[in-house]
Amino acid sequence: MKTKTVCITGLGYVGLPLAEAFAKKHLRVIGYDVNAAKIKKLSQNNECNIEFTSDPVMIREADFVIICVPTPVTKSKEPDLSYVKSAAELVGKNLKKGAVVVLESTVYPGVTEETVKPILEEKSEMKCGADFKIGYSPERINPGDEAHTLEKITKIVAGMDKLFCKQKPLLNCLRYFCFAKRNISLVKLSLNPLEKRLQNF
Repeated sequence: MKTKTVCITGLGYVGLPLAEAFAKKHLRVIGYDVNAAKIKKLSQNNECNIEFTSDPVMIREADFVIICVPTPVTKSKEPDLSYVKSAAELVGKNLKKGAVVVLESTVYPGVTEETVKPILEEKSEMKCGADFKIGYSPERINPGDEAHTLEKITKIVAGMDKLFCKQKPLLNCLRYFCFAKRNISLVKLSLNPLEKRLQNF
């Protein structure tokens, strides 16, 4: 596990703490963001030895890519997937064979398989399942909420197939057994966003 490289794409209130948590477990961590000014600032205050970059080519070095981009709501109350689609295109263009891509943005059921997967396949010119894997884990961090920090929350992880979910070393590298102290739930990929909605009631 220690030889694997994790790339966090999107260094906001979800992505940055995630990158720091990985780095504290002595994994090689690449922190990617399109905002060059943010990368410069983060690099000047880098206590975790994260490799901050705005160069998408660095994504090619990652065994695991976790997409942590926002999904704002439009004026018509519909989720704006433009950031997710843009990130998927970027990752797809720089995805190495054998990598695992995990979406960690708040989306409705089906987005990972019906939106992200086709984009990754098109841009990478590879086949999902044969050449790379996909997964989903809804972000559940509320800024300023000390009762539900990254280490305390119960995480839900969804894999694309049974084989994905049974690979415990894979899950270790994905994040959750690295530093989560509470239970990890494994569910079918298409049900994952729905389960998060139910937990929010």
